Amino acid sequence: MHRSRVYALLIDTPTAEAGQAAAFWAAALGATARPLEGYEQFISLHGAVPNIAVAVQSADEQPRFHIDIESDDVEAEVRRLVALGATEVSQWQECRTLRAPGGHLMCVLPVESDRELFDAEAKTWP
Repeated sequence: MHRSRVYALLIDTPTAEAGQAAAFWAAALGATARPLEGYEQFISLHGAVPNIAVAVQSADEQPRFHIDIESDDVEAEVRRLVALGATEVSQWQECRTLRAPGGHLMCVLPVESDRELFDAEAKTWP
């Protein structure tokens, strides 16, 4: 048995446009743009959506949105999503990237949010 929850919405943006995109989305969502220390490719949009992290991520790919799912058992969550039809794409540190049917990307990562929030909102899976 393991648990998981949607942790973040990422706005993937070409690297050269990330600063401008972060400024736009911060203003549009009434958020504060803050670089994430130690992770230069992310600009957090603090306060954009309650209980969900929102960030602009510089990426050398097409602009898109993707979600991050945090889990207390990354391997079990990846197996669950693959059984539902997702395919594995890559791995970066402890984060696993999958592609859902329809082509959308998602990442599965260890619990990043406050533990009390995770415990209150995570779904339990067999």
